[in-house]
Amino acid sequence: MKRGKLRVLLGAAPGVGKTYTMLEEGRRLLDEGKDVVVAVVETHGRVATAALVPGLEVVPRRTVQHRGVELDDMDLDAVLARDPDVALVDELAHTNAPGGRHEKRWQDVEALLAAGITVISTVNVQHMQSLGDVVREITGTVQRETVPDAVVRAADQVEVVDLSPAALRERLSEGLVYPAARIDAALSNYFRLGNLTALREIALLWLADEVDDALKAYRAEHGIDHRWETRERVLVALTGGPEGETLLRRGARIAARSAGGELAAVHVTTNDGLRERHPGALGTQRALLEQLGGTYHQVVGDDVPSTLVRFARSIDATRIVIGVSRRSRLSAAITGPGIGNTVIRESGDIDVHMVTHERAGGGFALPKLGGSLSRGRVLAAFVLAVLVGPLLTWLLSLGSDPDAITVDVLAYQLLVLVVALVGGMWPAVFAAVLSGLSLDFFFVQPLYQVTVQQPWHLFALVMYVISAVLVSFVVDRSARRSRTARRAAAESGLLVGIAGSVLRGDDALQALLDRTREAFGFTGVRIRQGEDVPASSGTFDGTPDAATTLASGAVLEFAGAPDDPTQRRLLRVVEQQLDAAVEHRELTRTAVDAERIAAVDRVRSAILAAVGHDVRRPIAAASAAVQTLRASDIALSDADREALLATADESLRHLAVLLADLLDVSRVQAGVLAATPVPTAVETVVAPALDELELGPEEVDLDLPADLPPVLADPVLLQRVVVNLLANASRYAPDGTRVRVAASAFGGGVELRIADHGPGIPEDRRDEVFQPFQRLGDTDNETGLGLGLALARGFTEGMGGTIEVDDTPGGGLTVVVRLPIAGHVGVEVR
Repeated sequence: MKRGKLRVLLGAAPGVGKTYTMLEEGRRLLDEGKDVVVAVVETHGRVATAALVPGLEVVPRRTVQHRGVELDDMDLDAVLARDPDVALVDELAHTNAPGGRHEKRWQDVEALLAAGITVISTVNVQHMQSLGDVVREITGTVQRETVPDAVVRAADQVEVVDLSPAALRERLSEGLVYPAARIDAALSNYFRLGNLTALREIALLWLADEVDDALKAYRAEHGIDHRWETRERVLVALTGGPEGETLLRRGARIAARSAGGELAAVHVTTNDGLRERHPGALGTQRALLEQLGGTYHQVVGDDVPSTLVRFARSIDATRIVIGVSRRSRLSAAITGPGIGNTVIRESGDIDVHMVTHERAGGGFALPKLGGSLSRGRVLAAFVLAVLVGPLLTWLLSLGSDPDAITVDVLAYQLLVLVVALVGGMWPAVFAAVLSGLSLDFFFVQPLYQVTVQQPWHLFALVMYVISAVLVSFVVDRSARRSRTARRAAAESGLLVGIAGSVLRGDDALQALLDRTREAFGFTGVRIRQGEDVPASSGTFDGTPDAATTLASGAVLEFAGAPDDPTQRRLLRVVEQQLDAAVEHRELTRTAVDAERIAAVDRVRSAILAAVGHDVRRPIAAASAAVQTLRASDIALSDADREALLATADESLRHLAVLLADLLDVSRVQAGVLAATPVPTAVETVVAPALDELELGPEEVDLDLPADLPPVLADPVLLQRVVVNLLANASRYAPDGTRVRVAASAFGGGVELRIADHGPGIPEDRRDEVFQPFQRLGDTDNETGLGLGLALARGFTEGMGGTIEVDDTPGGGLTVVVRLPIAGHVGVEVR
């Protein structure tokens, strides 16, 4: 069966017109004679969108009961049975109600496509799985419903439904997106101009990347090798040399010349993973690249020029920036064209910029004497050549035979190899020259003279010395690379261990100090900030042996510093991680202190406002009633006197409730709330709460199963929770609607759900509802201090339960209280 096609309408935010566009497209296809059905559509009460539904066939939804709440969702089986040409499926990232085939709606869409049905769907950019962290940073909202990027990228067509941020805010203010009660909250939070601008840019950039991927796939499918310049992409080749910063800055200037230019850098390593450059230079250059807004890549390949060009083509680079060779002309003449010339020859239509720098043409440098070998090994190799050379000559002279000169040459060659393995190149060169002289003096006619009778003997001796020197160079280089590989493996293991200790530990700074002390063999390592020592590992006897000042200003002190230069180099890398950990700790501490101060200020301001207004009101009312009663010049009837006494009594009762709430909030925040959980039947708490609020069947719909198990809770506190939640729900419930109270048991707990059909709360402000003195736009001063939900949360968590808010199907707010079943194992009471 031919697979259906998927068309996705991508929006930057709710209200841009995705659903409207989907329905318009469905009506257009219907007019063209296509069989179109609406599998599921969410109009969200928008009149213009709902007006497009009539005339389109709508597949009835399936209805399920979940935790006492009736939910409806797309009926996948009914749509498959209907088998239309085109199905309109709104909200691709939606989570399905329980009982369906799949957990997510995009999985339902996959089933429709597999059945040969073309699907038109909608999704907002904030629901893309890969963008969750970015959206959270921009809006402060965590998206719980997401769709994998691969699903949208696999669509046959992705179209951005675009609307400018100003136009969207205008639509919102006109009531075309949300009900009037939610407009102010939406405009001041999620729909701020900066948020919408950033989300719109993300949507366009995401689609631009999708276009790039589509172009690559098209070129691969049609065998198009040449590059299409859809945007300027500059690739800088890094070797780890000092010229890297110059190349990066030049590349950044080139990329900035065109709108939308991109900067990238690549470092090519050989298959053995070894690098002769200092790794710290690459780290510094990578940090500079990130500051310039570029991306860093590392690829593996023995043929550096070909690997570089191949990677440039894979990212559709338009230009390659590479440094001029540091080799001298003699070196280039001997070894052939360098990397730059080879890249130019193989680059094809990619422009190559050769950038000169201070180190260009630096010439060929001989290896240093000894290199990374210890002086003892080099000296031992010289001694070996001096002692074993004469001994070998004596042994060979015992069986001297002019026809055995080949054996003599091989024996001396073996000596050169052994010396090279022990002490490196220079002792081997010494051994090669010494063995050449020994061959000439003891085994080449005329004997015992440093002369040669036959010219070809002289040529053979010269060739022997040259070959011995070359062999010693190769052996020395191989030995060095082997030692470098072992050292690199050890360093990598150390860094991996340090990183792992940070990931596993709760305190990154302490974990780094512990691992550093163990890895380098220090007796003590500590961080000092002035007179304070925020973190320390090991012991210190007196003053530290060494200290270094980090970029953050903190001082890193050691007891027992390493003498190995290689260790000191590696230690500098670790110091950078320690510096980052110190800075992160300081930022975290600053953020916590700032939040604590801000919270204290908010509570203090709220209490002052409460005392200055909400608490003063009942005092003023009671005082006025008492003064009227005491006035001798006012004639009061018995009814008037009774009314004044009732007013004073009600005001004082209201004042007592307010003061009790303030005391309870202070106990909750101080963590001294006294809870005595006992097995409690939910219905024995709900009924008194209804009586206290004087709510009857006309205002509340009860759904409490008879077999509901008792919960472990404090009856008094639980009743306070229910009273506060019912009071809040009934306050916002529209006239003619009822508050629903439902309970159900599952998974060792009981859920008590109190749902209303009021204006609800924006998702990005749901965490605020449980904060003290929060009314979320409620300007009715008769509603108290805004402590109801804060107390409900404190009481519930004090009994070992949880509380959260959710959307009510059809609009409104549902508060869910979860409490453990009495006798269930694993209950924790706080």
